[in-house]
Amino acid sequence: MEITASQSSRVVVVTGAGTGIGRATARAFAGEGARVVVVGRRRGPLEETAAADGRITPLPADITGDGEPERIVREVLGAYGRLDVLVNNAAIVRGGALGTLGREVITDQLDTNLVAPVLLAQAALPSLEASGGVIVNVSTSVGQRAWPGSSVYAATKTALELLTRSWAVELAPRGIRVVAVAPGAVDTPIGEHQGLTPERMAAVRQWQLAHTPLGRIGRPEEVAWAITRLAAPAASFVTGVVLPVDGGAVVA
Repeated sequence: MEITASQSSRVVVVTGAGTGIGRATARAFAGEGARVVVVGRRRGPLEETAAADGRITPLPADITGDGEPERIVREVLGAYGRLDVLVNNAAIVRGGALGTLGREVITDQLDTNLVAPVLLAQAALPSLEASGGVIVNVSTSVGQRAWPGSSVYAATKTALELLTRSWAVELAPRGIRVVAVAPGAVDTPIGEHQGLTPERMAAVRQWQLAHTPLGRIGRPEEVAWAITRLAAPAASFVTGVVLPVDGGAVVA
C-alpha cells in the first residue's frame, strides 16, 4: 500500500468492501473526510470502490487466512499510524437445508462470518484503544427470525450480535464502543455470489417484499448511513446496540 495520510483524519477499515454495503460504507466514510482502507479477496472490485474517492485505498486480503487479520492491521498502522473504526462487513451465504449440509459449507460460513471478525477485532484492539475507537459489526435482520434453508448463515449473524453486546461491556473500560447494524432486504449482489439463478433471485425478492412493511428493497447507502452514524463521535454514548435497517421486517 503506497498511501499517505493526515494524522488528523479518522482511519476506517471496511471488510467486504468490493461491492454492496461495504462499498457504500467506504464511500460514505470517505465523503466525511475519513481515510478508508477497503479489504476484500478480489483487487478489481476494491479498485472500483476506491476509484470514487482518493481517500479510499484497496488492500486485497483473505480475512480467513492465517495471519491475515494481523497483516491488515499492520499495513494500516504502517500507512496511517492509527485505526479509529473497524467495520466487520464481509460475509458469505451458503444455502442448504439440514440434512444436505457438508462440512465445507458450514465451516466456510463460520470462518468468514464469525471467526474472522473475532480475530480482526482482536488484532485491532490496541489501536482502537489508543484512538477511543469503534467496532461496527454487520449482522442481518434475519438473525432475529427463522431462515429455513440458510440456517447456518443466520446463526453466524446471530452469534455476531451476541459478540457485539458482549464486547460492548467488555471493552467499555478501554474506551472502545461496539455496535452493529442488521440489514434486511437490500439491493446487493449477495444472491449472485450465492449462485442463485435469476428466477430464484426474483422469487426471493418477492418474498422479501411481502415481508417488508415499507414495501421496497433497501439501498446499500441506507445501511451505510446507519453505520457511519453509529460510528460517529456524536454517538459516543451509544454502545452494545444492534440497529435494524430493514424497512420494518423484524417488527412485522
